[in-house]
Amino acid sequence: MKLLVIQATDKTNSRTESAKLRNRRIRKKFNGTPEKPRLSVFCSEKQLYATLIDDQNKKCLFYGSTLQKSIRGDPPCSTIEAAERVGEKLVQTCVGLNIDEISSYDRNGFARGERMEAFEIAISRHGFLFR
Repeated sequence: MKLLVIQATDKTNSRTESAKLRNRRIRKKFNGTPEKPRLSVFCSEKQLYATLIDDQNKKCLFYGSTLQKSIRGDPPCSTIEAAERVGEKLVQTCVGLNIDEISSYDRNGFARGERMEAFEIAISRHGFLFR
């Protein structure tokens, strides 16, 4: 007598897989242009990385992270202060490129932490992010 074993496939996704699926779905809807680029922010355990992307021309208009020496300054500051400086540097770049608004803001499925909030406050002061 043979036993037939049927394995049930688990359709639930892990947290990281869900974030990746959500990010792909969002990327289909929002594309950055030179006038209205897409803002993508990645927050690791210790650092924050922000990228301003023009999807039409496949160009990165701005890249900033809390690891850059030009942003950290001398003497070094905390990562929360550095995240705020990344936001201010992003606004300066947008003003230099005559960018008035951002098409979409992508947090890559990450929750808002202290670094993310400091970054968001810095860019919302200049009207790029509605709070």
